[in-house]
Amino acid sequence: MIKNLILFTLTLALLTGCSEKKVEKATIEIIPVKVQKMVKENIARTLDYAANLQADEQVFYAPAAMGRIEKIYVEIGDRIKKDQLLVTMDRTNLQQAEVQLKNLETEYNRAKLLNETQSISKQAYDAAITQYDIAKSNVEFLKENTQMLAPFSGVVTGKYFENGEVYTGGAFGGASKPSIITIERINPLKANVNISEQYYRTIKKGTPVKLKSDVFPDTVFNGTVNIVYPTIDPASRTFTVEVRIPNKDELLRPGMFGTIDFFVGETEAVVAPAIAILKLQGSNDRYVFIHENGKAKRVSVELGKRFEDKMELISDEIQEGTELIVVGQGRLVDGSTISIAK
Repeated sequence: MIKNLILFTLTLALLTGCSEKKVEKATIEIIPVKVQKMVKENIARTLDYAANLQADEQVFYAPAAMGRIEKIYVEIGDRIKKDQLLVTMDRTNLQQAEVQLKNLETEYNRAKLLNETQSISKQAYDAAITQYDIAKSNVEFLKENTQMLAPFSGVVTGKYFENGEVYTGGAFGGASKPSIITIERINPLKANVNISEQYYRTIKKGTPVKLKSDVFPDTVFNGTVNIVYPTIDPASRTFTVEVRIPNKDELLRPGMFGTIDFFVGETEAVVAPAIAILKLQGSNDRYVFIHENGKAKRVSVELGKRFEDKMELISDEIQEGTELIVVGQGRLVDGSTISIAK
């Protein structure tokens, strides 16, 4: 019995000794790393906002009066030029008005001759002038609403009637407003963005912006702030700005979604390689390791702006000159002994 007890004690002592050696060996393990001294860099300070692109101008095109559609000369997707003939309405009323104008023009000219010889009363002369002017305006109105010309260069984005149908003044065929066709100017495009009121003094007309779209991930589209609305929304504490984006090649289209970066100046910030930043599993917390007296120190950080392969680090513990561990950090825990490789 005593012999077995002595044997058990010796065995336990041997196992405890081996365990202590392993712990001691793990404690003094030196992990090789590479470090990079932090420096402040001048970076562009921007504000990022999501927005939907809109046509610079959109017109739901329709005549002022109801009538039969004689011919529509364009289809959806057609590019149009300013003053191009788009739609011809029934010309019966126009022809009648032109005949009436011609008759009144004869009376008007006769009244002018009689007035020169003072052979007509002023009342009769004024009546002839008035009737002629009204008839002339009516003809001009009917011409404008019979021969419908493009008000600007753009593209046809909607067509809601066919030749021979009667336009009754309502919204049909999927149109959101009464119209025969819809035309839009897509160069440039615009977007309305609601910005926090704290930047009201910073954002001005002409402030440069950059648009990024997932449709064209490798392309940046430059633009400017066109309008700064003069009021603040008391509910959201934001103000609205209109951004204008040149679209010469017409790559962008109304309705596309993008991110707009507003340039608000330059500032100095500490930036680090993105690969040096680690994420705590199961959360959005980010952290890095820095070199401090031969040890690795874990430091929680907030992320600022991204600049290609670098990230802005926000932390009171990371200053200019801090040695950030950029290689080997995946093996570290807080307090690990490290050796700095050249």
